[in-house]
This record gives sequence, C-alpha cells and structure tokens, in this order.
Amino acid sequence: MALSVVTNTSSLNAQRNLTKSGDGLATSMQRLSSGMRINSAKDDAAGMQIANRLTSQINGLGVAQRNANDGISMAQTAEGAMQESSAILQRMRDLSLQSANGSNSSDDRQALQKEVGALQQELTRIAETTKFGATSLLDGSFGTKQFQVGANANETINVSLGNMSADAIGAYEVNDSASVLGAAATATAPLATAITTVTTASLNINGTAIPDAGVTGKGAADIADTINDASAGVVAIAKLDVTLTGLSSADDSALTFQKAGAAVDTYNLATFGGDLDRLAEEMQADGYDAVVDEGSLVIKAVDVDGIQMTGTTGTAALANNATGGAPIAGGVTNNDISISSTLTLSSPQKIGISGADVDQVLAEGVLISATGGTGSLTSVESLDIGGVTSAGAQNAIVVIDAALAQIDSSRAGLGAVQNRFSHTISNLANVSENVSASRSRIEDTDFASETANMTKNQILQQAGTTILSQANQIPQAAISLLG
Repeated sequence: MALSVVTNTSSLNAQRNLTKSGDGLATSMQRLSSGMRINSAKDDAAGMQIANRLTSQINGLGVAQRNANDGISMAQTAEGAMQESSAILQRMRDLSLQSANGSNSSDDRQALQKEVGALQQELTRIAETTKFGATSLLDGSFGTKQFQVGANANETINVSLGNMSADAIGAYEVNDSASVLGAAATATAPLATAITTVTTASLNINGTAIPDAGVTGKGAADIADTINDASAGVVAIAKLDVTLTGLSSADDSALTFQKAGAAVDTYNLATFGGDLDRLAEEMQADGYDAVVDEGSLVIKAVDVDGIQMTGTTGTAALANNATGGAPIAGGVTNNDISISSTLTLSSPQKIGISGADVDQVLAEGVLISATGGTGSLTSVESLDIGGVTSAGAQNAIVVIDAALAQIDSSRAGLGAVQNRFSHTISNLANVSENVSASRSRIEDTDFASETANMTKNQILQQAGTTILSQANQIPQAAISLLG
C-alpha cells in the first residue's frame, strides 16, 4: 500500500467502522432503555404496522370488557327490581286466592282490595324509578339497546327490556261468545246442532292448527278443550256469567248446565219453592259460583257450554230478564231460554289468530270478534278483587299468573344475557392475552439478545477508537522520509 499523506485510507476505514459500531450501540441502548424493539418506522416498517393494528385490537378488547361488565351490572339492576315485582305479584295472588274464598263477604273483599290497590301503585313506582345511571330500565322507554362487546364495529349484543308497570303487564285475552245453545223448541238436543251452519272452521292460533272436528258444531267448553289440547300457547276457558231476574215460586223451569250435548247438572225451581238462596247454596255445593243479589240469581261457571232454562209456566218476561256476556235465545215460551258460555283465550303474549275460514267462523260467533286478532291486555292495574262475588278474584288469578310469566320470561332473558356477557368477558380476556403476546414478539426488546449486541458494539467502538488513533499516526511515517 502506498504511503500517502493526503488520503489516509486506513483512517477512513476505521472511521466508517467506528460510525457503524456507534450506530449499532445507539440502537441497542435505545431499545434497552425503551424496552421496545421498534422505536421508529426505520427499525421495522412492516412490524410497526402490524404492531399498531394489534395495539388497536388490544385497546378495543379492554374497552369491550368494560362494556360487557357494564351490561352485567345493568342486567343485575333490572333483574333485582323485577325480583321485587315478582314478590309483589305473588302477594297479590295470595290476596286474590283469599278473596275468591266463599267465606268472605263483600266488605272483606273490599278490605283485601285496599292492599291490592297499594301494591298496584308500588308495582308501577318500581318500574318508573328503576334506573341504571340516567337510563330508565323498566318503564318501557329502554326498548332494545346494543352493547359493544368487541374491538371492531358491529360486534354487539342486544339487550331488550319491556314495560313492567302495572298497566303494561297482565294477560292478553280474547273474549267473545261461542255457540248459542239452541232454543227450548229443540230442547231434546240443544247442543248437538249448536253450530250447524259452519261446515268448516279452519283456524290457526299462534301458528298452531286447531282441528276442525273440535270446533265445528261444538260449544264453548268443547272448543276450549280442543284449543288447550293443541298446545297453541294460549289458555282457553269457557266461562258462563248470567244473571236471572224475576224468578219466583210460580216458575216450574228446570235450569240445566250442559256440555257436549248432555246435561251436567239440573236444578228444578219447583223443588226449591222459589227460595233462591237455597237454590244458590245447592249450586255452590256442586262447585258453581252462585249468589243472590237484590232478588236476582247471579251464576258463574266454567267448563260448561252454557245453561238452558225450560218450563211452561212462570214469569212471562223471564227471557227478557236474563242478561249475560253471551248470546241468549228465546224458546217457544217466554220461560224457555238458552245462554251460552263465553270462550276466553288468555296468554302472557299477544295472540295471533289466522286461517282461511276465520271470517266465516267469526260470522257465526264461534270464537272471537273480527277486531280481536291479537287480544286485548287485561292489566294488573285493572284488577279488582273487591266485588260482591268472587268473579273479580278468579279473573285476577289468571291475569297475575300471566304477569308473573311475563316477568319470569324477562328475567330469564336477563339471566341468559348475563351468562353470555360473562362468557364474552372471558373470551375477550383470552384473546387480549394472546394478541398482547403476539405484539410483544414483534415490538418488544429481547433483553438477552440486545444486551449481547450492546456489549459487542461497545467492544467494537472501543477497538475502533484505538485503531482510528493508530491509523491517524500513519502519515507521520512520511516525516521520517523527509528527514
């Protein structure tokens, strides 16, 4: 190698290597001091992009876990309130059962109704005041809300809450008459040809087909049995509610409860000599709800197609003095009447009724009115167990049972979503852990490896400094040649 003073190649080489080792040492020190392998895009452009995406996912998973925990807290708040609402309804049911007992007078039932009224108000107050933060839960304004439980858009869980006020829960009921039993002129078979004009009764309730044979030509009780056997999600009950005014000792009529074309129980008025109280007691002994109110015989019964009254003598206007919620047909004499039971469909949910021949069936008064496709809500707020008879209490039991079913269904949904949130949180934590580990392998410093690199670069820097010092002395050899 030529000896040169102007260009010291060895010095340049030593400077270049010293700069290289210095850069390596600076990088190692930066990584060790920050703990990050990637401190800028120049360290690893692709790795930086991947690590940033993973960071977004990890941060989102953390927020999603907090959101899910908020969802659990909200659901627990709502369920706690509904638990107390259930307790209130259970107490109201106990009071209704007590009121339905024949040992209670009208005053006793009124006293029971006072507590029921207070409980109705409290049920509504709980629904209106139960909140999670500023969000009302049970007053009907909540609807359906989405809880963000993922790191990305549209990763949600829906939670729905309905109105749990006393005026919003209860039984959806469809009430209308079944068949007219037939006039006394056909008393030999008053029920066998009850709906002879309907040749088909194609009907679906909540998507369940009701057999034609169980409807066509049948009375209310038989139709109710058919619907209940079909398990259509509704409870069908045949109810008789009739008031007979003007009965006296002169009447020789026979009162007959009938079902499926046959007599169930018969009471001859002449046997009681016009003593309506004794007649009512006899009916009560057979399980009917019968009372005498201001000279009128009030009769309530279930699971019968209706009641028929036949006779030849007695009060001339009796046919006009019979009132009830179902069709009344007069016979060949004024003392011959037939009154059918009312068919009631009840469900905690709205009742869907459809079928090709529904209009024809409705026209005959078999099931429901044309406007009653989903039924009307008989709410807990409307209950009154303080009447003269036990009818209000009996109806209250049905309505309260439906309200309890609605609350239980809502609570079951909240319990399910709480469990879902819990599983979601566990999964989010697991995903966050694994994604964090993946990001760590990309951007975190490996201290063992980086410490070795720093030590190497420190030695190279020290050696390079020494060699550069010696290389800078090489041009001094030219002086000896000049001397």
